[in-house]
Amino acid sequence: MNETAPKDYRIAAVDRALLVLEALADQPDQGVTALAKSLGLTKSIVFRLLHTLEERGFVFRDPERAVYSLGYRVGVLGERVGREGSLLSAARPVMDALRDRTSENVNLVVRDGLRSLVVATREGLHSIRLFAQAGRNGPLHAGGGSLCILAFSEKSIIDEVLASPLEAFTPYTITDREKLRQALERIRANGCNVAINDLDEGAFSVAAPIIAADGDVIAAISVAGAVVRFDEERREAYMQAALAAAGEISQRLSLHRSDKDEAESKARSAG
Repeated sequence: MNETAPKDYRIAAVDRALLVLEALADQPDQGVTALAKSLGLTKSIVFRLLHTLEERGFVFRDPERAVYSLGYRVGVLGERVGREGSLLSAARPVMDALRDRTSENVNLVVRDGLRSLVVATREGLHSIRLFAQAGRNGPLHAGGGSLCILAFSEKSIIDEVLASPLEAFTPYTITDREKLRQALERIRANGCNVAINDLDEGAFSVAAPIIAADGDVIAAISVAGAVVRFDEERREAYMQAALAAAGEISQRLSLHRSDKDEAESKARSAG
């Protein structure tokens, strides 16, 4: 008997349930057959996993099309992640204020590998609105927050995105690599990004980068809504509002880091 062999403490059912959630995060609106094929599981197992997750609110089933997407409880957990000073904790009150100031949707977006991920949202107050749910994965080369994050990412990430296929989501998506590189340069020069119709036709997004205490851009906050409401006056106002919100969140993160460093220094001195 090999006593040095690593022990496997994984619970298979939990592992499979997490695989289902990750698959739906990458590609919403999948049915049992498609999920079973992509995950290499039987349809019976996938059906039972989906039924359990649906009962707990972690997935949502569209009864008309018999497809599944992430449920509301995924967003609830995301909203509860972290303690005082974490990105979500620092962003919550700022997102509320930005939504109240603009009446538009507000999204908090991070980079997840070579994809973007909406980690928190605030729904706009207009009757006509486009609302991205927390947990939505998207491309990095399209969308206000996504492009903003990509523009401030390290060179290796930018090069990898530019080297990959650039899918067109609308006629306005930038799929030419040189034009995309130029767009990223403009975003860095302007300090923010304004996207119109490039990811969701009929939608605009104005995004600004959030900077961690170490100087790295770790997220973007965006104001988004229907293009029919977007004029030059709102464009300028939303740019200023997004930049101010991103600056406030960045400052909150920096202050928390300073407080934490001071507390750790005192603890070392006392020891």
